[in-house]
Amino acid sequence: MNDRADTSLERMARAAQGPAGALLLLLTAVAGFVIVRAPADVVQGVLYKILFVHAPAAFAAYLGFLLTAVGGALYLWRNDEQWDRLAVASAEVGLLFCTLNIVTGPIWAKAAWGKPWVWDPRLVVTALLWVTYLAYGLLRSFSEPGPRAARFAAVYGIAGVLLIPLNYFAIDLFGGRAQHPENLQRASLGVGIALPFLAGMLAMLVAFLYLLALRLEIEGLRVRRDRIDHENALEDSA
Repeated sequence: MNDRADTSLERMARAAQGPAGALLLLLTAVAGFVIVRAPADVVQGVLYKILFVHAPAAFAAYLGFLLTAVGGALYLWRNDEQWDRLAVASAEVGLLFCTLNIVTGPIWAKAAWGKPWVWDPRLVVTALLWVTYLAYGLLRSFSEPGPRAARFAAVYGIAGVLLIPLNYFAIDLFGGRAQHPENLQRASLGVGIALPFLAGMLAMLVAFLYLLALRLEIEGLRVRRDRIDHENALEDSA
């Protein structure tokens, strides 16, 4: 198995941190400006602006979980540890954004529906998605490191990604039983909404890439530390 401590993927991640961080600062400032200037909703007032964080966080979570599956599939195919590290890092960052989506959801729901939680199909599937990748993280944390755990996690991550289309299309699948509005489309965004939504989406995706780059570097440091500890243990037992 190719288990290089310092991989090409991690070198790329380190190189991307500076530019991604600078771009994130710029996009955050732009997004904050256009969101503040966005018109208030007639019914929900300014509370609807949580949409510009809530929805982009969902797409960032989707990206993280998709990369978890891609990393797992590449690990099974190439038997290269750097793809397993990508899967681990992507799952953790994706879970962070999924948590942000779940936390901001009740704020919007309270303004839109009068209560922070309803048994809406998309809410239920989002909660299931969160639990699925929380379990993935716990699996990686409490399993002995090695190819066997990595292969099992890879299969788990590939299976888990099937929840993404179910989550996205839950409104269409359950029809009138869903309280969520229909999936956003260009024509469904009102006047003055498209620009702040786009700005929020770009800022969130760059935030995802920046955090992923940091997490990949941390994962590389962890692998090197574990390798040194293992070598020291072997020397002590000799």
